[in-house]
Order: sequence, then structure tokens, then C-alpha cells
Amino acid sequence: MFEVGKLKYVRHSEIDYGKWDRCISEASNSRIYAVSWYLDRTAVIWDALVWGNYEFVMPVPVKKKFGVNYIFQPFYSQQLGIFPAPASEIATEFYNEIVRKFRYADLQLNACNLPPKNLNGAQFVRRENFLLLLGTDYNILSSGFSKNTHRNIAKANNSRLNYVEGVSLEDFLALKQKNMVVKFHQAVIQKLKSIIAYSQYKGFGEIVGVYSPGNVLCAAVFFLRWQNRIIYMNAVSTPEGKEMRAMFLLLDQFLKSITTKNLTLDFEGSMIPGVARFFEGFGATPETYFRMKVNRLPFPIKWLKRET
Repeated sequence: MFEVGKLKYVRHSEIDYGKWDRCISEASNSRIYAVSWYLDRTAVIWDALVWGNYEFVMPVPVKKKFGVNYIFQPFYSQQLGIFPAPASEIATEFYNEIVRKFRYADLQLNACNLPPKNLNGAQFVRRENFLLLLGTDYNILSSGFSKNTHRNIAKANNSRLNYVEGVSLEDFLALKQKNMVVKFHQAVIQKLKSIIAYSQYKGFGEIVGVYSPGNVLCAAVFFLRWQNRIIYMNAVSTPEGKEMRAMFLLLDQFLKSITTKNLTLDFEGSMIPGVARFFEGFGATPETYFRMKVNRLPFPIKWLKRET
């Protein structure tokens, strides 16, 4: 039942991590991006909106610039938002509090958080993720691959590539930094390193790769497992790997190894058409989620934060 006054803003130092993680873990829309250890590595400083005794929670990653506190979407965190998915009246309370408290916010909600019908001061932009349901026989799964995907897998197989599990963190990051299309600040790479190292230590992170005939790592993917999801968290390929279609072979081999389990492969997007076609080529289907944007900054700061 909807009750006024149950929502409160909680500073980072006052968050009860035990209650927080219990709420996230038990939520039907649970996402690893909202677990405390993950937020500590990505957002670093994060406050929270908490309903009642942690019945519903929403992480609020915060930064300060030009004297203005604002909400941002951390790197390596596709979906945050409210957990578990609340009734529309409660969700609107959360959204209203963000608009009331912040003059700028850019936050991606999870797929179970629907935008309100009417909310002044905020804009909700549709985005797409891609999911592939597993748990069936590989032959049935592969029958859903596109003709182009089958051709690229065949080309990769003819290139005498080698699929390898257990690629080291050091080799993955070296490959990543050498072949990044967009160069990131070293602090961003350190966040990724911390996520991989912790998840490998806990046993739910895995790096698989493909080596060329000359025994050179030419493609690799960091997969992160959370509950019934396997997340295609981070991928990299060399120009040689792209030419030999190494990523097609990597994903095909990986699917062969996990299709007997009742899991969902979460591709984390993408809004880039070419990447989306790659995911769809393996039979993945789109999942809609929303990006919440608030911009009540004064001119000229508003212009500096103009949406691209």
C-alpha cells in the first residue's frame, strides 16, 4: 500500500550495507551494478533513496562540479534505478525526489522501471539492451543464428583460431589498452581492473579469449555472472582478430559451454547499429530500458551539459 513519507535520502556513510545488499539480491529485477561492492568500485561516492526499512532502494551516484551536486551514470554500469520494481505511485515518489533535489541528473534505470505518465522536470529516453535466453540444446540455439553469423563462424574456424578459457587479467587489460577505439582515462581502466579482480577472486568473473595461429591473443571477453544472468561485460578485439572474425568464434564456443544451464546472456546493449546486429545475429532479442535526464542548470552551464 502507498504511504506518504516513507521515502528518505540517505548519505553514503549512513547506508546499511547489509540491508542494502539483501534488498538488491532478493529483488526480482536484481542487477549486479547496484550491489554495494560494485557501486564502491564504479560510483565510489554514492548516496541512496530508501523506502521504509530498505523495502525499495535506489542508488544515487553523486559528483560535484562548479559547486553543483549532480547524479551521473558510472562506467561499467548499464542499469541502476529502483529495486525491487515498485508500483507506479512509489516509483513516481522516487523520480520526484530526484527532480526536487538535483538540478542535473543523467541516470539509466533498469528494465523493470517504467517512466511515469506525467513528471515535470524530467525526460525519459528509450534505450535497448539485448538478451539471449539459454538453457536449450546448442543445436536448437544455433538454429536461431543469422546466415551471416554462421558464415562468420565458419570463416573463423577456417582461420585455425584457438578458443581458451581462463585468460589472465593482465593479458586482457594489456590487449584492451592497446586496442581501445576510444581512449579512456587511466582511472576508468582501474575501475575495470578492480571489478574483474574481485569477481575472479569470488568465482563469478571469467575471461575467455581467442588466439591466432601464431599464438597471439586477438580477442577476449570478460563475462560476469550474477544470479541467472551472464553479462557480456567487456570485450576487445585486435584488427587481426576482427579480420579473422575471432569474436564470432569466441561467442559460439562460449555458448556451447553454457547452454545446458537455465541462464540469460545479457549483452549490455548496444545502441550502436553494427554492434546491435552482431548481438541479434546470435538470436538475441531487444529489452527496453529508460534513461532519466534532468537539466535545470543555469546558462551557460546548461549549454555545457547539453545532450549529445
